[in-house]
Amino acid sequence: MREDRKDRKRETNPEESGGLIEGRNAVIEAFRSGKSVDKLYVMTGSQDGPVRTILREAKKHDTIINYVGKERLDAMSSTGKHQGVIAQVASYSYSTVEEILERAREKGEAPFLILLDGIEDPHNLGAIIRTANLAGAHGVIIPKHRAVGLTATVAKTSAGAINYTPVAKVTNLAQTMESLKKEGIWFVCADMNGQSMYDLNLKGPIGLVIGNEGDGVSRLVKEKCDFIATIPMKGDIDSLNASVAAGILAYEIVRQRG
Repeated sequence: MREDRKDRKRETNPEESGGLIEGRNAVIEAFRSGKSVDKLYVMTGSQDGPVRTILREAKKHDTIINYVGKERLDAMSSTGKHQGVIAQVASYSYSTVEEILERAREKGEAPFLILLDGIEDPHNLGAIIRTANLAGAHGVIIPKHRAVGLTATVAKTSAGAINYTPVAKVTNLAQTMESLKKEGIWFVCADMNGQSMYDLNLKGPIGLVIGNEGDGVSRLVKEKCDFIATIPMKGDIDSLNASVAAGILAYEIVRQRG
C-alpha cells in the first residue's frame, strides 16, 4: 500500500518518551528485547530478586549502573511508580503501517491490527499495547493528532510490550483504513449500537477499532468500518473502559481465528 512519505519516516518525539523507562517489568523487558539501555538508575539498598535480575542484564549489556537515593528517582520519575528502577534509553520510534503488514507476512498470518481513534489516556494506550502483544496482534495504529503518543507512562503500563509490538502513527485514520481495505482487511469497531460480537464473523484479515474514552469512535471512522460490534453486558451501567473493551474484543477475534 502507498503511504505519505512523511508518515513512512520513522519518528521520535523526545517529549513523548522522555528517554526513560520506569518500573521493573518494563525495564527487564527493555533489556530482553534488545533495546539499547544507556544508563540504569537503581535505588540504593534494592537487592531483591527482580532487581538482581535487572542488574545481571545490565552488566551483561555493559550498561552504566548508578545507585541513587529514592529522592533522586522520585525527581526523575514522570509516573510516580518507578519501583526503585529507572532506565535511560533511546527514544521510542514509531513503525510504519507497511512494516506492520510485513510483520504479518513474515509470520504467514492474516493481518490483525488494532486501531485507536483518539485514545487520550496513556494508561489505556499502554494497556492496549500489552493486550495487542498477548493477543498476537501485529501492530497498533494511532492518529498523530488529539491522541496520546508513546510516553513513559505508556511504556510502564505496557509492562514491556512496547518493545515488541510496533506502533504506527498516521495523519488520517479514516484514509489509512481505506488504504488497508485495498489490502483485503475488514474493520470492526466497538459501539453500543451494533450487533453482538458473538454474531459476527471476525476471522481473516481484521482491524479492530477502539474509540475515544468519552466520545467513542468518530463518525468518519465508523463509516469506514464493515462491522459494528457490541459487547453483551448484564450490569447496571452501559459502558466499559476503552482498554477493557479492546481486550474483550481482541480475544473474541483470537477465539474465532483459532
